[in-house]
Amino acid sequence: MVALRSVPPAPVGSFRIGNFRLGQGQGGTFAAVAWICDAIYVKLVYDNVNYIRLVRSRRMSNLPVPTQPTHLMTVDNLPLDQNPAAVFIAGKASDHSRRTLRKALDSIAALVAPGSDAFTFYWAGLRYQHTAAIRAKLMDMDYKPSSVNVMLSALRGVLKEAWKLGLMSAEDYHRAVDIENVKDTTLPAGRELTSGEILALFQVCNEDIDENGQLTPLGARDAALIAILRTTALRRAEVVKLQLSDYDSSTGRLFITGKGRKERTAYLPESARFYLDRWLAVRGAEAGPLLTAIRRGGHVKANGLTTQSIYDILAARAIQAGVKEFSPHDFRRTFAGDMLDRGADIVTVANIMGHADVNTTRRYDRRPEDAKRKAADLITVPMPGKMA
Repeated sequence: MVALRSVPPAPVGSFRIGNFRLGQGQGGTFAAVAWICDAIYVKLVYDNVNYIRLVRSRRMSNLPVPTQPTHLMTVDNLPLDQNPAAVFIAGKASDHSRRTLRKALDSIAALVAPGSDAFTFYWAGLRYQHTAAIRAKLMDMDYKPSSVNVMLSALRGVLKEAWKLGLMSAEDYHRAVDIENVKDTTLPAGRELTSGEILALFQVCNEDIDENGQLTPLGARDAALIAILRTTALRRAEVVKLQLSDYDSSTGRLFITGKGRKERTAYLPESARFYLDRWLAVRGAEAGPLLTAIRRGGHVKANGLTTQSIYDILAARAIQAGVKEFSPHDFRRTFAGDMLDRGADIVTVANIMGHADVNTTRRYDRRPEDAKRKAADLITVPMPGKMA
């Protein structure tokens, strides 16, 4: 049984839309819009429950089940090549993206039709009033704005596949996806590394020597990894994809395959090239991953690193160096702030980092914070002993 919220008394000068009233007072227009979104959402869930009950009752009575639903529903036997969620998720390049989108669509499906998931929910039945209500409901829950936007992006993507598969009309599709992202005013997670912390990380790698006083393969590889992260701001998933053939030692150019299989280039400065070339002298010239795993005893393996192993390597080196805990992504945050502080154009920085939207890069710009910190010193309070 789905319970609607009770309707408050109508304020003076209000008017009614169904069971909901718009007007001045008692929360005004914003509250009224929220009420309407709640009503649409509840009706959306109610329609699904009713349809599922209808199908079950007709099956039990050996009556024909309607094949053209007028409401949303779940589907149990839609072929995968005709299932918009399956087609949408399968088209993504990385396992991480597929897992993220599956989780997002599962959450939306369960929100609208409890008990359903991404592959059993009837996405083609969604219309604009439904997607608008879903957006409002997600905003009302404990999700961060960035998480809501990921879920809305997944929703738009699966609806696009439903349209391309001929399951919904172009008009219904374009109206349904015409929902705005949620404005994200939160500060980026993580922290920036100081120059002293970065120096300490390199020092512990350079001091990783064997009984003969020679730098170990682990020390050479880890220093190369840190040099790449520090000077190019690559994502972990991008680092593990790097092949030896992606590096041009004469120019320092790296050929990168980023999110969505988008390709770009980045250039290592001479100081970073020193560390990478030193590692390659240990690794050898065989084709394969640029950064590889190392067995006990310092034997270089042919297989590459994983995103988790990069995290583990940095965590271990941080403990050795006495550096406060940080994530690999903090190198990206530090890179963006340092580049912008030193006068690099924000569009160029966005291109280096692989940001499709320059506003993503702008969130890492520390200059507005520096300006606020300096402005704070312009207003003072009297100190004891100096109040004459």
